[in-house]
Amino acid sequence: MANKIDVKELLEAGVHFGHMTRKWDPNMAPYIYMERNGIHIINLYKTAAKIEEANEAMKKIAASGRKILFVATKKQAKDIVSEKALACNMPYITERWPGGMLTNFVTIRKAVKKMATIDRMKKDGTFMTLSKKERLQVDRLRAKLEKNLGSIADMSRLPAALFVVDIKAEHIAIKEAQKLNIPVFAMVDTNSDPREVDYVIPANDDASKSIDKILTLVTDAVKDGLANRTSEKEGDDATEVETVEAVAAPEVVAVVEETPVAEVEATEETKSEE
Repeated sequence: MANKIDVKELLEAGVHFGHMTRKWDPNMAPYIYMERNGIHIINLYKTAAKIEEANEAMKKIAASGRKILFVATKKQAKDIVSEKALACNMPYITERWPGGMLTNFVTIRKAVKKMATIDRMKKDGTFMTLSKKERLQVDRLRAKLEKNLGSIADMSRLPAALFVVDIKAEHIAIKEAQKLNIPVFAMVDTNSDPREVDYVIPANDDASKSIDKILTLVTDAVKDGLANRTSEKEGDDATEVETVEAVAAPEVVAVVEETPVAEVEATEETKSEE
């Protein structure tokens, strides 16, 4: 189980700092505690409750074996998101969002397969049969694809959910998810409209310490879900083995008991004659 959310730790990470009051979105009012020096302060007790709610949902998704796509293209979040997503074996986008990433997923998969094709060419020697200019072009294409899509190479189907840092910056990703009814989890600052996402985590989405803290809590829940899935699988395998053993033994006894006595005696006589 993930640890209970500590409000003091959220405070130390600066999760409570919102935007300037003149930039606020009125729909964030329920999550705002007060205003100080022209800046809105987020109610961390509500943040903690929302993190726990989001964590429960994400844990279930991870335990079901489905993927959660983490999205953050802003500078202060990129490295944190890639590190945390990798640690829990989830796909992520930290470069420019590829248009149609979700709504035109078939085309995106073709681009990912192109990377695999280039890798095969290098392994089987086909790559070296190309001219120097062609090799350079292929290498550039491979590097570009790796940069934009390398982090989703193992994502063979649409994700079960999105986790977004800054819904204003990632509005295209959210629009695509909405079209496909893919639930969106997000860090939402006081300048954004929380109605655009399914699971709101009111938090400072600009400071790296705040982003790191929220991502740590969220990905820990995902890891818990994956661990539960592994233990359930192992339990199912053990039960299956026990069932096979329990069923096999009585079957052997039954076969012996059901064999006619005359047949057994005839078999014994045949053996003695031999």
